[in-house]
Amino acid sequence: MENLTKRICIMLICSLAYLNGQAAIDPSIVQSTINTLTAKDNSNKNGIEKGVNQVARLWQETDGDNAAFQTFCETNYITDPEVKYQTFLKISDYMETIYGHFNEMSLRLQKNLHLDNGPLLSIDEKFGSYSPSSHLSDDLYDNKIAFIIALNFPHLTLEEKEALGTDRKAWAYARMGDLFTERIPAPLKQAASNAESDADIYISQYNIYMGHVANKKGQLLFPQDMVLLSHWNLRDEIKANYNKGKEGLDKQRTVYEVMKRIISQEIPVEVINSGTYEWDPYANTIRKDGKEVKSTPESTIRYQKMLNNFKAMQGIDKYTGDTYIDRKFNDDMEVALQDVEKLFDEFLSAPELKEVGKMISKRLGRKLEAYDIWYDGFKARSNLDETKLDAQTQALYPDAATLDKKLPDILIKLGFSAERANYLADKITVDAARGSGHAWGASMKGQQSRLRTRIPSSGMNYKGYNIAIHEFGHNVEQTLSLYDVDYYMLHGVPNTAFTEALAFVFQKRDLEILGITDPNPEKQAMDVLDKIWSMYEICGVSMLDISVWKWMYAHPDATAEQLKEATIALSKEIWNKYYAPVFGVKDETVLAVYSHMISYPLYLSAYAFGQIIEFQLDQYLEGKDFANEVERIFRQGCLTPNQWIILATGNPLTVEPMLEAVREVIK
Repeated sequence: MENLTKRICIMLICSLAYLNGQAAIDPSIVQSTINTLTAKDNSNKNGIEKGVNQVARLWQETDGDNAAFQTFCETNYITDPEVKYQTFLKISDYMETIYGHFNEMSLRLQKNLHLDNGPLLSIDEKFGSYSPSSHLSDDLYDNKIAFIIALNFPHLTLEEKEALGTDRKAWAYARMGDLFTERIPAPLKQAASNAESDADIYISQYNIYMGHVANKKGQLLFPQDMVLLSHWNLRDEIKANYNKGKEGLDKQRTVYEVMKRIISQEIPVEVINSGTYEWDPYANTIRKDGKEVKSTPESTIRYQKMLNNFKAMQGIDKYTGDTYIDRKFNDDMEVALQDVEKLFDEFLSAPELKEVGKMISKRLGRKLEAYDIWYDGFKARSNLDETKLDAQTQALYPDAATLDKKLPDILIKLGFSAERANYLADKITVDAARGSGHAWGASMKGQQSRLRTRIPSSGMNYKGYNIAIHEFGHNVEQTLSLYDVDYYMLHGVPNTAFTEALAFVFQKRDLEILGITDPNPEKQAMDVLDKIWSMYEICGVSMLDISVWKWMYAHPDATAEQLKEATIALSKEIWNKYYAPVFGVKDETVLAVYSHMISYPLYLSAYAFGQIIEFQLDQYLEGKDFANEVERIFRQGCLTPNQWIILATGNPLTVEPMLEAVREVIK
């Protein structure tokens, strides 16, 4: 940990040398260049101004002097629209080749980190943290390709993009304009990659051996071989015990004690990814051979990983003129932070949530407890015997190869034709994951997307199946938005929230795929309540994620201990504002358990947006041809979020449909 922190600091210091390399092109030269080009092409005055100014901002001393800058712009600006279009197509093809092969390199370098290929060696971590594309941007600036693109396809503001309407070529040009808007030194990119990879490794090995965890009475409640990854599997274990009576309640409370020890970092290092000791998380003591032994608290490692990510991103700030928070929301999500917070606050403050909380309390026959943010009783499967579900999924999918072969069957059950099901499935490969699983998309045609999921030797249990269907939704999006879009520069979706949306849409149909139907006439109402409660959970943790990053920027010299204290304090503050009025208990820290905050900085908001989008998509898809509409919608590619959702459903992005739906249920 200390070595990684030192490496990041050294990279940040070394990168300061780049600051003096920033050229200051004489404003008169910039204007003269604009005038010369406008005289050649008066129809594109705004584009010329934007392109020349963008090149001037990115130009460095090593690129040439004022005269070289002016000569470059006058020589490389394209006046003929047809030549510009053909140049655009060729650049697109070249970029697809570059991105595709770098993606394949990263995929293979991280193979042993992500796949269940036996014990990790130190060399695996070294290669897994290496970023082969870290010098790409520098190389394309050095050979002037980046400047040619910035000059002829300048960056547009969010407002300018929103005004493009349905002009597909203009949208594709705009996305090419997003390629070169900043110039970040390769050492800083590598530092960021190292920090995130280190955090990802830490989380991917954060297993709790639940068969060795005792309840308050010292009893071992969980199967001897049960190993749960934090926080995903711990959360899922809480969900799985809502229909197990007193024993289930005891298990839930014990799992929550484990979570609280992880958050506070009081968890003994001896019980992380190890079953050597028996652990009582209530008293926080460990025993071996029936005797209590001394333990060592994890201390602040979790929060140091967060700080390492922050320091790496902060080092990039000076080259972009903004913060990582700005880049994540304005550039990546293309939704302003204040709009995100306003949307989340509007939902979290809705009075309808108190009514839903009362329904849950009544159904449970007890007062709500903090971990009930994961209450799962509105789902159809909550009343089903998970043991039988496990048996069914284990028989269907005993290993990754079998799941791979049966992907077309899953799509056919969702309404895709056999031809389209095979077309999509042929472009997706299943791998047995080391962690809980993820989806890794292709970056050029001819490559396959990867469905990574955990499959034990006994076969895929229901929890794993449910996650796999979620990841499969990602894979279908990744395939449609790469292979079926009209321009490569429009491949993908507006931001990660939109791929999460389709993943959620797939995941909710997991029982349907198994041939299980719910005859309950109140199914639709229960579905609304389930979505509302799930949104309630994820909005809160998203707000905490944002708040913690704001705190780090306000306290850039904080220690890991200070960050730990601040994260716990902020989790209580958000809980008390939005959850205590519903739960009736204060100062809970449950929101801080999410592993995403450690290994996927500021990613959680994507899940909340995904659920908003999913709800709107679900409403729109009701009564329509599911497969055809999914294909139509995800062929749109990478538009801005609001433009995408309007074209997809006819309505802008808002939480009001969710709140209106729950009002109807309450009535």
